Amino acid sequence: MPTVAVDKEDLWERLGHKYAPDEFDRLLFEFGLELDEDTTEEVEALRKQGLPAGRPQLKIEIPANRYDLLCIEGIARALRVFLGKDRPPAYKLVYPSGGESALVTATITPETKQIRPFFGCAILRNVKFTERSYESFIDLQDKLHQNICRRRQFVAIGTHDLDTLKPPFTYEARPPKDIQFVPLSKNKAYTAEELMTVYESEKHLARYLHIIKDSPVYPIIYDSNRTVASMPPIINGEHSKITLNTRNVFIDITGTDETKLNIVLNIIATMFSEYCEEPYTIEPCKVIYPDGTERIYPDLSYRPMTAHASYVNSCTGLSVNSSELVNLLERMTLSAVQDTSDPDTVAVQVPPTRPDIMHECDLMEDAAIAYGFNNLPDTFPPTSTVAQPLELSKLSDIVRNEWAMAGFVEVLPLILCSHEENFEWLNRKDTGDIAVRIANPKTLEFQVVRTSLLQGLLKTIRENRSHALPIRVFESTDVVFKDVKRERQARNVRHAAAVWCNKTAGFEVVHGMLDRAMQMLDVPRIASSDKKALTGYYIKEREDPTFFPGRAATIYYRRPRQHDRSALGAIKEAFTHPDDEEIGVLGILHPSVLEKFEISYPCSAVEFTLEPFQREVHDIWTNKE
Repeated sequence: MPTVAVDKEDLWERLGHKYAPDEFDRLLFEFGLELDEDTTEEVEALRKQGLPAGRPQLKIEIPANRYDLLCIEGIARALRVFLGKDRPPAYKLVYPSGGESALVTATITPETKQIRPFFGCAILRNVKFTERSYESFIDLQDKLHQNICRRRQFVAIGTHDLDTLKPPFTYEARPPKDIQFVPLSKNKAYTAEELMTVYESEKHLARYLHIIKDSPVYPIIYDSNRTVASMPPIINGEHSKITLNTRNVFIDITGTDETKLNIVLNIIATMFSEYCEEPYTIEPCKVIYPDGTERIYPDLSYRPMTAHASYVNSCTGLSVNSSELVNLLERMTLSAVQDTSDPDTVAVQVPPTRPDIMHECDLMEDAAIAYGFNNLPDTFPPTSTVAQPLELSKLSDIVRNEWAMAGFVEVLPLILCSHEENFEWLNRKDTGDIAVRIANPKTLEFQVVRTSLLQGLLKTIRENRSHALPIRVFESTDVVFKDVKRERQARNVRHAAAVWCNKTAGFEVVHGMLDRAMQMLDVPRIASSDKKALTGYYIKEREDPTFFPGRAATIYYRRPRQHDRSALGAIKEAFTHPDDEEIGVLGILHPSVLEKFEISYPCSAVEFTLEPFQREVHDIWTNKE
């Protein structure tokens, strides 16, 4: 969840009341937010010591889908409506005196399709910035860039002093050597190629260079004098930078996702439209696409939706009627009126600031927040059920109990790990279709979802290597693999793994752990050459870079088959080799693997999946019962 720092005194002034800490914490909780920190005590302590201290701040945690609450303007506006001090503001487009023909226009050239095809823009007229509102304006852009814009990959925001530019604008894509301008906070002109080198050493901008660096063309925005306004998503031009004296703000939005572009443009424009001479008004712009079509930006139209009092009551246990539902929804900045033709229906107009409202269940949630979750009636569910563990969980419990009684200690490492730990440190190659990657990892330690339990067990041994030998650890839980056939593009697989660390390798120990687990699962051991065996497991030597050469084996499992009792079926069965499935591996870990995990003693490991045993064990337990 993003955290927004707001000026405490400024917020009290906007809300028209000074709240005690507990009182404000309770207000935020009722609204669905959380107060993370109040820096008042820290600031006062610094002042007593005679040290420079800023103004006290409140750090508020915001739900990731509430983009309208990522600045003090949005928070104060929403809380005032929630408290009944204001009605939901009405955002509207105001055309210049000459009508649509007088609109500022921006023309998109066909080359932009190669890199960032979508463009939108808007104008805030007669704005009056203060130092704090200016800082909030810049901070909101940064919050949006890190959140919905996914570090500017999907959408990038540019804001300019319109009075320094001369419309109409063109949005183009040109070779980097043909682009030259003075970038923000610089005093000389650079080509786009030179900027890629200059910004490699600047931490703030270096993280965005990869978005366009390898492209044959870079996006660029010019005014009618060929003055560069912006080179998205990297940097704006120095010529049109915004200052406290700026009165007319031109907002440009470029992106690869049109839906996100519209959301970001609406949020940035509506949040700061309150500083316009006529509050909550935005001047639209006309965008001309390469095929000649025209579109007016931004789209501030309210989305019509329908809420039913009966649906809200069935989900929350309340007994509100439609008129009461109207009041609840209006407290959440939604415009609502009772439908005169149907006493159960409420017509809702969703403002452009609420893209999180997508379904009637979202309206129900807002109504419940306005009513107060703590005020909802306590009721017993109409039906009673008896919970039972999944078959897979029963299998895991069997393995846990047996391995724990064998003297091994269960550990619970994190399911996320670094890419190196998951592949390079285990001497495994990443083919690109195995591991699920985290799109926006906060640290290098959490880049992928693990595809094996071994790295977690080895990291545990590394952190406990000062303990007395032998170190015996195990884990039985899920790993995750990519699976493009599924809707969620991934699947969980239950694994069990154990590692033995001692002065000797102990291959026979992990082999015994495998045998004991299979014995408790009623899976017999068979010979790999025994074609008559209907079911069972066996091991067969393998070459695996994770393990020492000649000291690794694959675990195979032969599934029981449905038998055809006829004479013909018996003949077919006698001449058909059963289907054997690879379910795991065991062996002595390679010294290079141990070296990367900083383990100085030999280790043996076993890891296998429990998935194939679900049906068979279910049948066994059913027969026993």
